[in-house]
Amino acid sequence: MADKSKHSIQEQLFHADTDREPGDNNWQGFGFDINPPVFLIAGGLIVLFVVLSLAFPDQAGTVFQDTRVAVSDYFDWLFILAANIFIIFMVYLAISKYGMIRIGGVDGEKEFSDISWIAMLFSAGMGIGLMFFGVAEPVYHLFDPHLGAEAGTEGAGEVAMAVSLFHWGFHPWAIYALVALGLAFFSYNRGLPLTFRSVFYPVLGDRIYGWPGHIIDIFTIFATLFGLVTSLGLGALQINAGLTFVGDEVGAFPAVPDATWVAVAIIGIVTGLAVISVYLGLDKGIRRLSNLNLTLMMILLASVFVLGPTLFILGALPQGIGAYIGNFFELSFFGNSFDNHYFQGSEFYGPGGEGEGGFLVDWTVFYWAWWISWSPFVGMFIARISKGRTIREFVGGVLLIPVIFSFAWFAAMGGTALNFELADGTEGAISGPMFDVGEELAMFAMFDLMPGTIVLSALAIVLVTTFFVTSSDSGSLVLEHLSTGGKHETPATGRVFWAASEGLVASALLVAGGDAAVEALQAAAIASGLPFAIILLFMIYAVLKGLQTEYAILESDEFAEVIDELEDDNDVVVTTQRGDLVTEVRTSDDRVVDVDVSD
Repeated sequence: MADKSKHSIQEQLFHADTDREPGDNNWQGFGFDINPPVFLIAGGLIVLFVVLSLAFPDQAGTVFQDTRVAVSDYFDWLFILAANIFIIFMVYLAISKYGMIRIGGVDGEKEFSDISWIAMLFSAGMGIGLMFFGVAEPVYHLFDPHLGAEAGTEGAGEVAMAVSLFHWGFHPWAIYALVALGLAFFSYNRGLPLTFRSVFYPVLGDRIYGWPGHIIDIFTIFATLFGLVTSLGLGALQINAGLTFVGDEVGAFPAVPDATWVAVAIIGIVTGLAVISVYLGLDKGIRRLSNLNLTLMMILLASVFVLGPTLFILGALPQGIGAYIGNFFELSFFGNSFDNHYFQGSEFYGPGGEGEGGFLVDWTVFYWAWWISWSPFVGMFIARISKGRTIREFVGGVLLIPVIFSFAWFAAMGGTALNFELADGTEGAISGPMFDVGEELAMFAMFDLMPGTIVLSALAIVLVTTFFVTSSDSGSLVLEHLSTGGKHETPATGRVFWAASEGLVASALLVAGGDAAVEALQAAAIASGLPFAIILLFMIYAVLKGLQTEYAILESDEFAEVIDELEDDNDVVVTTQRGDLVTEVRTSDDRVVDVDVSD
């Protein structure tokens, strides 16, 4: 039997002084285990949203589009400033004295090897979004370019790469890094539940278990849900477009109609697969599908690299990165107030164009809001796998590893598409169908110009489908975690409820959006991202307060006395930095370092 008078160093000195437990006030019944205020309010509002959207689709579609434009028009400055603040804060943490603090404490052990951690960060950096926009976005920017480039020229092609890498580069991963660090630190270093309310413990104390915490988790559920359904809706549209294209254009099988009802049916089928995966659990379901996703995506990337314009891709990668870095600050702080000279070469966004002044709402603000609403999902995953790493190591990995893959993906996919669009004989072969039908067709139009069209298209359809399933079932686990007050072990009924809710909300948005389905999905992401952006700004303060407390304890006399006692034991190895600051405590055989607290 374990000695109950012994605790780890982190438990004795660093854990929050509270006797509350995750989900200690939950209600259990009918297969559910729920935190009533959070689950009932969030679930009730979501059901109301679905009912009203399906009952009044025309009015709902108008509201979605008006909301999308209004939030962007009035709050674009907030999204732009917030995203830059997130980057500045994370870089500051990495280079500051707090960079030496270890997630899980000085005796925190890594659960995963460096190679496994890197592989899982690669997995976290992929998704339906890369499949949907990997070809479409660079082609869009080629003909409606930023930075004053002339549409359809090689200069516009370079700008297209720079803007695409900007939207998928350091900014989104700074958002994810902030959320992941906040969740990991307060869970592993403070011993609090792995849920959003815990991040605000320095400000709220035990009130995180009351209504202030309930409100935070309700907002988190909404942000997570609508971030997920944006991806699910885009995935359904792309699967539909792929089936239509392969059946109609390639003739591999009878054409599948490109219609809303087909996309809704796809959502229903994939939601059913997600429910099965939820029942199978993390190891048998999500882990295996995630490994399959990684394998298929690498195969698709390698296939495009080999079958496409290989030398062009190799040149587009460094040139695109150079253009991105060279215009980093101009793109990062672009606020649309002095925009005419930025879009002189674009008929759409330029002076007098139909989309004049609309670049931010169509692109940057949508992306920043989407990343913010997606951040609880990705952040919780990264938090779960990052115990035992210093903040400096954590920030460096999260800001670099997935970004490098995104750069490679856009160089291969976007670079190949731009090469076709700029070459004689294939110009318009991708942009024509894309502008006529939608972004969801862009990748398949590119595959039609390459050897192995059917194989590449089929692989892409399978990959989007598996991403769809993993996003849905993983998102269901996160939503269940939030709605149960942070409990880890709960019945599958709740996860099934959230998986079904994701499918219903995505279907409602597609039905209400109609021909403007993508805009409806963007509206959901932007509207849910706005309040959550404010929460993340407050999170910066909470994380900083938590790190200041941790650092103060590391420098305290009490901690020094504990370390002195441990150093008397020859089995204990103490690592220090910055003079005498202890950053790691290990036994020679990697056992848990126990501290006697019986006195």
